Amino acid sequence: MEIASNPPATAEKHHAAFFRQSGWLMMATIIGGMMSWAVHLLAKRIPDAQYSIFGTLLMITACLPTLPLQMVLAQQTANALATDRRRQLAGVIRLISLWLAAVWLVAMLIVFVYQGRIVARLELTNPAALWVTMLAALVSLLSPMFGGALQGKQDFFWMGWTAIIMGMTRLVLAAVFVLGFQTGATGMMIGALVGLSLSAAVAIWQTRDLWWMKPEPFDKQGLFRQVVPLLLGFGACQFMFTTDTIFAKSYFTGDEMAPYVAAGTLSRALLWLVLPIAAVMFPKLVHSSVKAEKTNLLAIVLLGTGVLSICGALGMWLTGPIMIPLVWKAAWAKAAVGLLPWYALAMVPLALGNVLVNDLLARSRFRIVPVMVALAIAYGFALTRFHTTLVMVLQTLGVFNLLLLAAGAWFTWRDRPATAATKLS
Repeated sequence: MEIASNPPATAEKHHAAFFRQSGWLMMATIIGGMMSWAVHLLAKRIPDAQYSIFGTLLMITACLPTLPLQMVLAQQTANALATDRRRQLAGVIRLISLWLAAVWLVAMLIVFVYQGRIVARLELTNPAALWVTMLAALVSLLSPMFGGALQGKQDFFWMGWTAIIMGMTRLVLAAVFVLGFQTGATGMMIGALVGLSLSAAVAIWQTRDLWWMKPEPFDKQGLFRQVVPLLLGFGACQFMFTTDTIFAKSYFTGDEMAPYVAAGTLSRALLWLVLPIAAVMFPKLVHSSVKAEKTNLLAIVLLGTGVLSICGALGMWLTGPIMIPLVWKAAWAKAAVGLLPWYALAMVPLALGNVLVNDLLARSRFRIVPVMVALAIAYGFALTRFHTTLVMVLQTLGVFNLLLLAAGAWFTWRDRPATAATKLS
């Protein structure tokens, strides 16, 4: 009797740990996200064109491969800890950091040469906003390295605090610069830069035990075979999540884009609810895959994500007409309310597809990656053709998010082992 009762007790312990970690990270992400979202309250204190500029510059930093970089380091860290290869991990972190810094320097040179064209294309009233954005881009490239290491070592406590610190700093400084110095989009981007920098500093310090030690040689070809599919797969996800605003900016004026940015900001808040669950799941799946352990974690995360995202979308649909006029200018309210249902519903299949992609890539099942890359390319091409209205842009986003979900479901259940999983790790 005692032997039979031990496995359920262990499973219950694992379940409790997972829900405790997911709950904390979800709460921290919501708190940090709400403070980041509160920056948009300043939209009423700046011209419409300045707000659309801020939204576009913010999406430029969001389009950087922060998600794939974080997931690469999360996978490498979880794998290295499971196989006791810490010194090799230190070498991986240092090598990737150097390459990212080199890529950023090349990008800075290109921006310097073509500064005039870029400023004109983005309709920037102050070129300083471009250079603040470039500094934010550097931090955005490096911070997911150490955030991924936090995730891989399953230090979700400090991972949550980095989100809170970033949101709080960004809000306070943006308010100071906009209200005190009337700096518009530039001041709001300075707040974003400092928030990112402080958040990155915390992650760097909390992972010093992984990268500060003397590194050992590692298999660079093996790293390349692992990193490239992860970068392409998660990069495709991030591309489909962030680029609609930048594409739309090319076809609509700043005044037309302001309500679109407002609806997008509110709709993306749905992912604050669900992405932390997948973030906790990913390193656990890497660990269980390395150890050849079976787990039913995907079913739990998929169910939770589905319930939360659908309820969140419906709640936003109902409360949007009340919330939008309270935060954004009355001139935008009607247009933003009309866009909100399309935007919110487009996020639901993206959230569910993200869970399935996390599961597949955590287990090194990379056959979905070429399909995801093809979907991302087709999506970018479709946005250049279907943009008669902003609603059409969102309909295009929704269709391709559904295709991503369908691809994830196909490859997940196609590769699923015949035996039912019973152990949660």
